[in-house]
Amino acid sequence: MSAWKKHEIFEKNSLILTIGIVVMISIGGLVEIVPLYYLKSTIEETEGMRPYTPLELAGRNIYVREGCYTCHSQQIRPLRDELERYGPYSLAAESMYDRPFQWGSKRTGPDLARVGGKYSDEWHRDHLINPRSVSPTSVMPGYPFLAENKLDTRDIREHLELNAVYGVPYTEEQIQYARADLVAQANPDRGDIDGFEERYPGVAARAFDGDPSDVTEMDALVAYLQMLGTLVDFELYDNNANLR
Repeated sequence: MSAWKKHEIFEKNSLILTIGIVVMISIGGLVEIVPLYYLKSTIEETEGMRPYTPLELAGRNIYVREGCYTCHSQQIRPLRDELERYGPYSLAAESMYDRPFQWGSKRTGPDLARVGGKYSDEWHRDHLINPRSVSPTSVMPGYPFLAENKLDTRDIREHLELNAVYGVPYTEEQIQYARADLVAQANPDRGDIDGFEERYPGVAARAFDGDPSDVTEMDALVAYLQMLGTLVDFELYDNNANLR
């Protein structure tokens, strides 16, 4: 029987073709899904990873709200040109507390997986207010209102509670003091900085927007950007080994 004859039943009968497609998709789905039920974890634990602080979490919510992910990915691929431009390739564990994660594939602007600490707070503020002031060829729109909008902190505790439901290891104390910790990180002189540092050891606390008089959306977004890619000590990982 010719190859055409073997496939003729599918080519001439749409119902059988549809059934065949469903069967093949089902097999592929089972191969992908079933192992997840018996694997203890699909993400290797990585030293240094921690949940977002309330201020960083609020900043991430603003990042998603403003659609920053549509032009900036947060995923460095294990390719030589990627590593040379952006640094060590992304680990799955770096997004273990992200829902949804921000890996993506669209890059109108640069990847932001390692942007934390690369620029000063002032640079980020200027860039967000008027991108052309620091990058003349940028096509990014400005977000000057972030520096003017007071950050709404009323539901930040609920945000932590919801993340805890999905497995983010926030403690009861961190949830209870979510709003106080948010204020303390953005304004150490006005907030309970001792309590914040105890609940989030080693985390930077300062007026990210340059104005300690209030907590703005700019505070939150800059705090989020400044921690991206800073949690994992890549001196412990030979990230380039398989590219040599």
